[in-house]
Amino acid sequence: MRVLLVDPDPARAALVTEGLAGIDPLEVRHAAAFDEAAAAAFAPDVVVVAADSPDRDTLESLREASRANPRPVVMFVDRSEPGLAEEAVRAGVAAYVVDGLAPGRVRGVLEVAMSRFALMNQLRQDLAKAKADLASRKTVERAKALLMKERGLEEEEAYRVLRKLSMDAGRPIAAVAADLLAFAGVLKGEGP
Repeated sequence: MRVLLVDPDPARAALVTEGLAGIDPLEVRHAAAFDEAAAAAFAPDVVVVAADSPDRDTLESLREASRANPRPVVMFVDRSEPGLAEEAVRAGVAAYVVDGLAPGRVRGVLEVAMSRFALMNQLRQDLAKAKADLASRKTVERAKALLMKERGLEEEEAYRVLRKLSMDAGRPIAAVAADLLAFAGVLKGEGP
């Protein structure tokens, strides 16, 4: 496991490193501050941030990094202000532990955070797929409606026409439907 440990305090960083003992294989890289370029070069499996209190710059850096390169992030803080835990979660932090850094807890917290991250990542992928499927269905429905209106077809007949065009072209039915809608728009003077 590759762990990027971000902590300006070497003593606290040593506690986190001690808590990682027994993980094999293990590679820990320590940094005083989070740097996305360095993190991307190292390609950690998990990022552990330990700090007195989370600062907004670190949270913003984590937010930007999570958009470009999502990875599990664990944050151990000595104290927290109201609202910072929510900001941390929005920045992609999978586990936010306040005043609970003990070597014996580190490994368990990391395992839970990595599992939670994997689950949330799968949910995000499922949501993106569902949205894409819905958009495809809407496109197919609009193309069917166009065929029904312009050619006087019943719904099943319009779908068969789309399916045949799809098979003949060797392309997904949603792509063929999008092309049909685009061509119809051009013919009506709506396109380029």
